This record gives sequence, structure tokens and C-alpha cells, in this order.
Amino acid sequence: MPSFPTGFLWGSATAAHQVEGGNHNNDWWDWEHDPGSPAVESSGDAIDHLNRYDDDFALLASLGQNAHRLSLEWSRIEPAPGEFSRAALDHYARVLDSLAAHGLTAFVTLHHFTLPRWFAARGGWLADDALELFGRYVERVTTALGDRMPYVCTVNEPQIVALGCYLNGEFPPGHHDVGEAVACNATLARAHRTAVAAVRAVSGTPRIGTCLHLPYVEALRPGDGADEGAAGMARAVMVDHHIEDLRAGGDVGDWVGLQYYTRTRMDASGGGLDTAPPPEGAETTLMGWEVHPAGFGAMLRRIAEAGLPVVVTENGIATADDAQRVRYLERHLTELERAMADGVDVRGYLYWSSFDNFEWARGYAPTFGLVGIDRADGYRREPRRSAHLFGEVARSGDLAALREAASR
Repeated sequence: MPSFPTGFLWGSATAAHQVEGGNHNNDWWDWEHDPGSPAVESSGDAIDHLNRYDDDFALLASLGQNAHRLSLEWSRIEPAPGEFSRAALDHYARVLDSLAAHGLTAFVTLHHFTLPRWFAARGGWLADDALELFGRYVERVTTALGDRMPYVCTVNEPQIVALGCYLNGEFPPGHHDVGEAVACNATLARAHRTAVAAVRAVSGTPRIGTCLHLPYVEALRPGDGADEGAAGMARAVMVDHHIEDLRAGGDVGDWVGLQYYTRTRMDASGGGLDTAPPPEGAETTLMGWEVHPAGFGAMLRRIAEAGLPVVVTENGIATADDAQRVRYLERHLTELERAMADGVDVRGYLYWSSFDNFEWARGYAPTFGLVGIDRADGYRREPRRSAHLFGEVARSGDLAALREAASR
């Protein structure tokens, strides 16, 4: 019998800035061109998905997928405060119509890391009126596109925004301030509720969720008081804050997204909240992350405590070896299968990512895609074996073919 039920959503994910190309009016474009930032290259034309979206969706559907997560680029839709682009909204209407025409259920992310230049200049998420302005944007988007958005993802990885923008300085504006990071993290939890209210005010049709990045956090030295304390602090910010906020009541949406990649081990020996490198000999990715499938199973069970149905909105690997990607998929989907057998209510799995793309400050070197991109040959799309095997899982609801391939 198939392990996964009929109607389970199988797909992959993208984000506008990482695939569209030419997003000149946001804070990341400025960051990529700032010689003082850690960004190694510009996004440029990305993979030209802005113009090739219909062919891309046809390809993903042909590979067996039935769902797709994408994001809207806020800086295209609202290029200046209160000035909304009809042309941009019409473009995204065509994009969503294309998804539907190809039989792909849309998960539409409203905020995926990038901010319009004007919003960033006002202080970004730390501005006094940030939530009001975000709510206005969400309301306008829902008015224009709500009937085309079966699933809405309000905020992508609020914890990572707070960490990258205001603690480790990898994202714009590149600050290193614990207080700012904590404030941003709390604001983005409220931004989810703001977006839920804005969508509901316009249309009751979309099913709404937030997308939480939940690492599996451990102490480097179990039982060591300092390491355990650091792990507890990291867990409180990265995991507990957002799950407890969803449990607190009120309208927090209809589902919750889990985004999982790795285990984080906290090392307090230096007196701070430092993370330890992967254990010696551990399998790692091009991002330097440890491959740790058991953590995925643990975080599926943890996020279920929010009391909402779960969709895995990101899980994937950056690797130059597609055989490693096949093994990664088999091991993580086995953890998903086990969690569902234990009663975790998971409705879908979206691999990150559909295509090799612009991986933020790391540039184009980390290759996450089920579909490779030959940037030297007109952005030619090259479906990998992992894409076909993932499609077999999607069509059959069974891991047998993937398991056989992974065991070779």
C-alpha cells in the first residue's frame, strides 16, 4: 500500500529574487553590489524565471509534481510607498494562472527575505509602522490575487531574517545587535498575524500559514551547563517563540510550514552563543551543513505541537553529487513517513529547490535544484535523476523506487 495518502501535495519551491532576475529595487540588490557586504556576486538575471515561468511550470508538472511554492516580489508590486504596480500584479496573476493550468497547487509566499528599498530605508522590520505597511501590501495583493492563491505563506523564516539581518550580518542591513535581532524576531511573529487578518478581511478563500525554519538544536557537550544553557537560549528564539505564539490563540491561520535542513550544536566555551562545526566525519552539504535526518523527524513532531496541520515548505540539499541528493531524499522522506505513521498531520512536502538558483550571499555555487541550470548555455534546464525519482514518489505515494535507487 502507498505510504502517503491520495491528495498529498508533492512539489518544490522557489523565491522570486532567487529565480526571477532583474529585481533592481530591493535591499538585496543593493547588498549584492556593496563591496563591504559578504555577498560574493550579484543575482543579475538569476535564471530568467520572470520570462520562462510557463515553461518551467510545464517541466515541473511533467516531472510528476502537483504543487509549487513561489514568492511575490514586494518591490515590484509596491515600488514606492503606497504606489502599487498594476502591471506587476497582472504579471503575478498570469504566473498563478499558469500554475493552475499545469495542475500545480500554488503556495504563495508574501515575504521571502527581500524588502523594497523604500521600506528598508525606513528601518525595515524595526520601523514603528512596519506592520501597518506590511498589512497594506498584503491587503492589496489579496484584493488582486486572492482567488488565485489556494495557499498563502505569510512570512518566510522569520527567525532567519532576524538572525541574518541583525545578528550575524549576512543579510542587509548587516547589523550585529542581539537586541535588534530579538525585536525583529518578535515583530515578524506579529507580522504573521497581521497578514492573516489582512487576508481574511479581503477573502476567506486562501488557507494561510507561516513558514518556520526549525533547526534541531543540541548542546555540543550534553550535560555541560553552559552548552545546555546556550542550546536552551537558541531553542527559545529559533523554535519555542514561534510555536508558542501559534499556540497562544486567536486567528493564527490554517496550517504551519516546517523548513528543516540541519542540526545545530551550541558551543558556549567561548562565552557566547557559538555554533560548533559538524562532527568529524559527518556527511555535509555544499553549505557546510551536517546531514541529520533524525532531526527532521524530531522537528516534525515538535511543530505538530502548534496544533495545526503541517506542510513541509522547505527541505533539501546543496550538492554537486546528485546521488547524494537521492540518498538525502530517501532518508528524509523516510522520517516523514514515520512521523505521519505516528499521527503527525502532514499535508504536503515541498523540496528546496525546484532549480539551481541564487543562494543569497553564497551566490550561485550551492546547487540545491532538482533541475540544474546551465548558465553558460542560455539558462538551459537540466532535470536530474533525483527529479525523476521524486516524481515517482509523487505519482505513486510510495518510496519504493527511491529506496531502490538510494541503496545502489
